[in-house]
Amino acid sequence: MTIANQVSAVPSAVAALRAELHAKADCQKLGLTQESFALILCEIGEKFLPASANETEARAFFLTLRLEELALARACAAGHEFAWELFLTRYREKLYQSALRIAREDSAARELADTLYADLYGTTTRDGKRLCKLSSYTGRGSLEGWLRTVLAQEYVNRYRRQKRLVSLDEENEDGVQFQAPDPAPVASPDSQLESATDEALAALSSEDRLVLAAYFLDGRTLADIARMLGVHESTISRKLDKLAKSLRKQILAGLTRRGLSRRQAEEALDVDVRDLRLDIRRRLAQESPDRAFSEKTVEVKTVEARARPGPGIGSNS
Repeated sequence: MTIANQVSAVPSAVAALRAELHAKADCQKLGLTQESFALILCEIGEKFLPASANETEARAFFLTLRLEELALARACAAGHEFAWELFLTRYREKLYQSALRIAREDSAARELADTLYADLYGTTTRDGKRLCKLSSYTGRGSLEGWLRTVLAQEYVNRYRRQKRLVSLDEENEDGVQFQAPDPAPVASPDSQLESATDEALAALSSEDRLVLAAYFLDGRTLADIARMLGVHESTISRKLDKLAKSLRKQILAGLTRRGLSRRQAEEALDVDVRDLRLDIRRRLAQESPDRAFSEKTVEVKTVEARARPGPGIGSNS
């Protein structure tokens, strides 16, 4: 396949399906034109489809999207009042119930839900444009599930802000803030492994990033994460195990694409985690512009220390 065909696969697929997808999503009722919805679909396709995807694969991808929910979310983001009224009718009570499961107290739950409403509606602006979280919904999963993830993310944000404030107060009392910082360790990172790992983390969904960051970076328990997302604790346990195996597979594939043999890739994954530093926080941040996790660079050993006792990052155990 030529580069020209790779580039044209997404827009040509959208052009072929534009009228069908527009009608299927009930866009006319929500105030979205065929042209505006086509632009949204192209944006999503360019983001998630591989460069090698052909038009047939692109068409199949677009037909799997939650088109009606995507149209509703993007119409709300565009400021269509009817869409927002419809959104509140469908999701307001569900959001409050999710917030109550997370916060466990009525007033805190309502505050959490109200904060999310403000972010979803787009009460803040930047460069004269409304900032609305709903503009980052891509239709690849249910809107209700995406909303639960965003709600849980806001709860995690609050938890981290509070934790930072408490930690600062404790440091003030102990005089820790006046101590000279420890010298940064001299690392000899494997650039290919860093690049492949970074690529694998970037491809994760918002919910997968949240689960990994909450467990490995924030030290949340399986029960905490399950409550935030409204699922059973065993579901989170299985998800973490599946994500660990999937990430290892994706990193290996990334290394082989970079010219390493299978044996070399396996050996690269056995690197001592103390010799490898990655900005895990940057890749595990959510799709929204909010900075959800720690601003400092997190060493891979932080993840590994919780995942398993061995010294390398590529163990199958």
